[in-house]
Amino acid sequence: MDLQEISVQLQAGKAKIVKELVQKAIDEGIPAEKILKEGLLSGMDVVGEKFKNNEIFVPEVLIAARAMNQGTALLKPLLVQNSTTSGKVCIGTVKGDLHDIGKNLCKMMMEGKGLEVIDLGSDVEPETFVKTAQEQGCQIICLSALLTTTMGVMADVVKAAEAAGIRDKVKIMIGGAPVTDAYCEQIGADAYTPDAASAAEKAAEFCA
Repeated sequence: MDLQEISVQLQAGKAKIVKELVQKAIDEGIPAEKILKEGLLSGMDVVGEKFKNNEIFVPEVLIAARAMNQGTALLKPLLVQNSTTSGKVCIGTVKGDLHDIGKNLCKMMMEGKGLEVIDLGSDVEPETFVKTAQEQGCQIICLSALLTTTMGVMADVVKAAEAAGIRDKVKIMIGGAPVTDAYCEQIGADAYTPDAASAAEKAAEFCA
């Protein structure tokens, strides 16, 4: 079976067809990782690129993400069996910011890498990130912000982790439209990634 077909249908947001094709691929004995990578993630990469270049907009991304979810739901039990990465991540959009599309994509991609992701939602207080990381034993705290006005909260999270004495135990990853590498260095976070796919790769690396 041609996994490219999954990618194409996912880009078109055809959740039902994506689900059927993923099931068919599983039935044909194609490895779950391969279906995820060459079918679902490759489709999502195209969607991400198009979104970056303003060729498609938020609704299309959400529809594609819904199709991706249908496919990953079938793959998840199989991926978890063979998962080499085991790590725990807590993710959220920082206080004052309600955007969650980027965060949701990151969550999905990270789960695709076999990481356990605790989603704190949006408008999350710095203390909540730190408390969750402590209580749940997370190796990584992922912060998202889409507004220049809420970026500063990321620095507060780094400070809160220091104050709680867990800064040497957790990696802090940041992302979002206004965020840069320079800003990451400035606030003393561990990594900035420009998109969901690279965020997932980085997180898997940190947990390896």
